[in-house]
Amino acid sequence: MLFLIILVLSIVSSYFLPWWTIALIAFGTAYYIGNKPGKAFMAGFGAIFVAWTILALIQSLPNHNMLAERVAKLMQLPNWIVLLLVTAFVGGLLGGMSALSGVLIKKAYQKP
Repeated sequence: MLFLIILVLSIVSSYFLPWWTIALIAFGTAYYIGNKPGKAFMAGFGAIFVAWTILALIQSLPNHNMLAERVAKLMQLPNWIVLLLVTAFVGGLLGGMSALSGVLIKKAYQKP
């Protein structure tokens, strides 16, 4: 449930808001819905990883990956797919850490 909410909200918001709003979405969603830190991290990581992969492919496939290939060469990566995976991994870490922070702050302020 947490995975799907973060995934949908991050994809929709990416068309209207800056890239860093995914951190706010993952944090807020995990704060209100999440219960376990490990599951929240994995949901945030997975949702943003998938979202950034989808969004990067939507941008890259229409131009036959020309820009992605050039950026991959500039960063000394073998091809554009590795660049796509590195980008998605960085986004996944951002989403995972944000969701983890949301759950941990929720637990810190709960009454025992």
